[in-house]
Amino acid sequence: MIQRLTGGLGQLAKRRKVRVLRAHATLADSRTLDLQGDDPSIPADKRLTFEHAIVATGSKADLPAVFRLDSPRVWTSATALQLPEIPDSLLVVGGGYIGLELGTVYARLGSQVTVVEMADGLLPEVDRDLVRPLQRRLSKELDNRLLLKTRVVSLKDTETAIVATFEGPDRTAERRFSNVLVATGRCPASDGLGLETTGVQRDVRGFIVCGRQQRTAEPTILAIGDVAGGPMLAHKATHQAKIAVDAILGESPEAEMPAVPAVVFTDPEIAYVGMTQQQARETGRQVEVAAYPWLASGRAHAMGQPEGLTRWLVDPRTERLLGCVIVGAGAGELIGEAALALEKSCTIGDIRCTIHPHPTLSETLMNAADVYFGSAIEIYKPKRR
Repeated sequence: MIQRLTGGLGQLAKRRKVRVLRAHATLADSRTLDLQGDDPSIPADKRLTFEHAIVATGSKADLPAVFRLDSPRVWTSATALQLPEIPDSLLVVGGGYIGLELGTVYARLGSQVTVVEMADGLLPEVDRDLVRPLQRRLSKELDNRLLLKTRVVSLKDTETAIVATFEGPDRTAERRFSNVLVATGRCPASDGLGLETTGVQRDVRGFIVCGRQQRTAEPTILAIGDVAGGPMLAHKATHQAKIAVDAILGESPEAEMPAVPAVVFTDPEIAYVGMTQQQARETGRQVEVAAYPWLASGRAHAMGQPEGLTRWLVDPRTERLLGCVIVGAGAGELIGEAALALEKSCTIGDIRCTIHPHPTLSETLMNAADVYFGSAIEIYKPKRR
């Protein structure tokens, strides 16, 4: 499948007369690249000049010192995605979306997976009540090998296994694992690019500093995606690429970054866009909440997935939509409508008046709007005064 998809992109590049050079490139100055490698596509002088460049080098795993073992048994997310083997036992360090997505994959492939998270809950950026259905299911699937408020203080490679030392609420313990997946975070891949030969600036974390059109302090160089900071999501990078190309062509006015949806591909899925309740509390923003439980959805029951929830956050003064969180089967397929609604400054009334097909999960967005006005059919909630 990967070969088919990447091969298709290669053919599209040829048809659109995109020249692809397979080389290691560093900036010699603000208009020149030095190229290294043996691929026939590289020019004889191993140099390439340009009018504009877009840096899209992405990010890499950020490994704390305790996990920097020269051992094939210690994986990053990149290693895990290549499925080098299905280990008998796998320790996942980090309860964020990367650790949970990959951990659940390996658990279903047959590994005995243990997840360790320093915080007292999973997915700290998501509202706690929406994480609980996922946390309950994971705890059951992992046979209670979900260790919260616990940290890994050391790893030791014995050649036959990795010995991990844990510090938890009650005690320190050692356990043996076939492999360890470190999913504690990512950092920008901005080193070794030759940026110091240009006027491009980086912040203290190494992210390239960009303006609204993805322009850097060097007029000829733009940056997009993970290396430019913000949410590390592929669809955000694609959007920024369009902005950058339009800016080069002189067609892109300055604009705020639109609402960027995020999806955690676990079971159940969690998707969100805009503001969450947790963020509202932290910033002191007054919001009203309209939530529709999937227990009232016939479609969810027919799918055997009634534990979901759709929730809107609404500005109480203007009734403008501020955010949406969905937990349940196919949440990632549903969140696009919410992103459009936020981008177009829709009100909760706009969603209520939009006819959604029945029976579907998409109508839970409309039903949540009905809850806001006290007119939901399938559940009883008094009308708002």
